[in-house]
Amino acid sequence: MTFTGLVAPMDRNNVDTDAIIPKQFLKSIKRSGFGPNAFDEWRYLDHGEPGMDNSRRPLNPDFVLNQARYQGASILLARANFGCGSSREHAPWALADFGFKVILAESFADIFFNNCFKSGLLPLALPKADIDALFGLVEATPGFSLLVNLAEQTLLRSDGVAVPFQVDAFRKECLLNGWDDIGLTLRHADEIREFEARRQKRFPWLFAG
Repeated sequence: MTFTGLVAPMDRNNVDTDAIIPKQFLKSIKRSGFGPNAFDEWRYLDHGEPGMDNSRRPLNPDFVLNQARYQGASILLARANFGCGSSREHAPWALADFGFKVILAESFADIFFNNCFKSGLLPLALPKADIDALFGLVEATPGFSLLVNLAEQTLLRSDGVAVPFQVDAFRKECLLNGWDDIGLTLRHADEIREFEARRQKRFPWLFAG
């Protein structure tokens, strides 16, 4: 996983999952379709409900992700305790559907952090000094981007400075190979089929009718 992404700043601590995707949008269990309602209460000036035509809703011009310079951002820069609150998996689904691939923050809520990896997002906790420096660069540099190299575990800034990051080896392997929980299981599909065949021969009455 190596890509260059535009960075969008969200200069807030304690961004909770209800802010990321409000509770009224949790009726669906599909992973897709949540992007238009990511940060719904901050993003729009009216109250959002499922089924609304978001293209007709009034945008909040003061919300950072509505600003023209951050359109198409794939890296979200945040502060401490990002993803706190309830444990809804819909929050990383919404961020991924919005277009984010990487979330940079000083720290993350544990459940949200784990759910990100299961959704193909890369959440990276960086020292406060690195986060502060990135916020300064984003503000001062329209179009500021980072080259993310997961294999080498570095972020390359546009000024040539490389910022190292840590990531669990197993999670890194899953992201590099595009494996979610189902994908990990299907790696053993042949063994599963063999087991089921042996089981059917041993306990045929379980499969009768």
